[in-house]
Amino acid sequence: MPDIDHPRVTSVCGDISRLGFPDKSFDLVLCAEVLEHIPHSHLTSACNELMRVSAQSVLIGVPYRQDLRAGRTTCSQCCGVNPPWGHVNSFDETSIDGLFNGFRRVQTAYVGRHHARTNAISAALFMAAGNPYGSYDQLETCLRCNAVLVAPAARGLAGRALTRLAVTAQRIQHVFSAPEPKWMHMLYER
Repeated sequence: MPDIDHPRVTSVCGDISRLGFPDKSFDLVLCAEVLEHIPHSHLTSACNELMRVSAQSVLIGVPYRQDLRAGRTTCSQCCGVNPPWGHVNSFDETSIDGLFNGFRRVQTAYVGRHHARTNAISAALFMAAGNPYGSYDQLETCLRCNAVLVAPAARGLAGRALTRLAVTAQRIQHVFSAPEPKWMHMLYER
């Protein structure tokens, strides 16, 4: 539960797929930096709950078209591959609209710019090198075994060569692709 010391804020702990509030409890429901972490099997129920407790509006903030291959980690305990920052979903306008069926989108804003897309060649080379540049500083643990994610030990000559090739392929791709928005914020209303 978040520790927020403000007279008009009451912190609660709960499950987004079963919110402990009556229908239409809030004029505005804000959900930012959450939906990308929700397992796909719970995503629809989570969004239904956000709409259920909203009397009027829902404001959503998610990464925009995130390439979940870029920044992957490899767990040192179980060798499982994890998406960056524990993000298990990637969204665009159509996928979010589908989750908020029954509400209408009234506004969309895009925030930031980045080149965090990769390609199949770079992704395969990084994977073969053990994903050395993954998001190991994240707070999330391994999605498979719950171990703390730790950056791999120093790479040998082969690992360094694979990483160099992966970075080169990534740089070539960036020459031919434009940066994209990093985040997307969407306002929905009843």
